[in-house]
Amino acid sequence: MPRPSLPAAPAASAAAVARAPVARAAPVVRAALDPRAPPPAEVFPAPVAVRRSRSASTIAWACLVGFAALFGLVRAKRSQAFDLAVTLQLQANRHPMIDRLMRIVSWPGFPPQSRLIPPLGILALLAARLRVEAAFLVAAWGTSLLSTVVKAAIRRPRPVAGEKLRVVVAPLGGSSFPSGHVLSYVGLYGFAAYLAEVLVRPVVPRRAIVGTLVGLVALVGPSRIQQGHHWFTDVTASYLLGTSYVVALAALYRRVTAHRAEVRP
Repeated sequence: MPRPSLPAAPAASAAAVARAPVARAAPVVRAALDPRAPPPAEVFPAPVAVRRSRSASTIAWACLVGFAALFGLVRAKRSQAFDLAVTLQLQANRHPMIDRLMRIVSWPGFPPQSRLIPPLGILALLAARLRVEAAFLVAAWGTSLLSTVVKAAIRRPRPVAGEKLRVVVAPLGGSSFPSGHVLSYVGLYGFAAYLAEVLVRPVVPRRAIVGTLVGLVALVGPSRIQQGHHWFTDVTASYLLGTSYVVALAALYRRVTAHRAEVRP
């Protein structure tokens, strides 16, 4: 005996089911784009973030002076012997685990991931309704452009593999001074760590985020030397210039945040 067929669902009901996920997501999207919407509960209020973000401008100036000194030293070709000695010393004690760690640390700085990770971070801040912070992270990403400008001004050759010097094969180009990896890491990940420190309220996530980002910034310099892609002065100059840039950007962010919160910076 054939089974009785069930009546077909009305077209209107099927359309309503299809629209349900969109309807549920719409308030979230509207809240993310609404300039009057408050920040998430997981971040500090603006006045607290301002107090947590204070930093001394003397650090920026000291780093800038140090960078200028290294720039002059490298331009005068006075650092070759020292740079070679440091590289050979770092490459002397090779271990598979260390080699793998250095490759992992350097990986985010190579294309295409170097062109995908920053926009994803910026979009994440926009989704969290942190529009000012997203704009400042775009500015922090500007250290990549700064690296290109300085490289064009000095055009230092990269290390060349020899009898003792090892150079790991990688998609490299341009001048060796300064290290683009290090400068972009200090700018992007360093400022992201700063934002996490001054904004994220829960202690455990804040420490995890800051620790991961700071660790990445700290290790990328040794990784560039250990892999034979840069000299010690390239890496050190990038740390100095990047730190000066981030401190100045943090000071500007503090002023903008203070103005928005109507508190004294």
